[in-house]
Amino acid sequence: MAGGWGCPHEVADRCTKINNLPCDPGMKGCELYGRFRFADESKNTRYWEKKARAADACPPATPDNKPE
Repeated sequence: MAGGWGCPHEVADRCTKINNLPCDPGMKGCELYGRFRFADESKNTRYWEKKARAADACPPATPDNKPE
């Protein structure tokens, strides 16, 4: 794995957390799943679902919806 981050679940290019499947950062079940954006947009669906829920739950403050 290149870069400064190493997954504690990756052993010999296999994910010990997910049934010894080949390590694919961002796959469902991965520590990173839904927490970060990836260059591969197919891995970002969970990220965008979480962002949409957060935006729906807390609309930005405007003069029309100020808390009293």
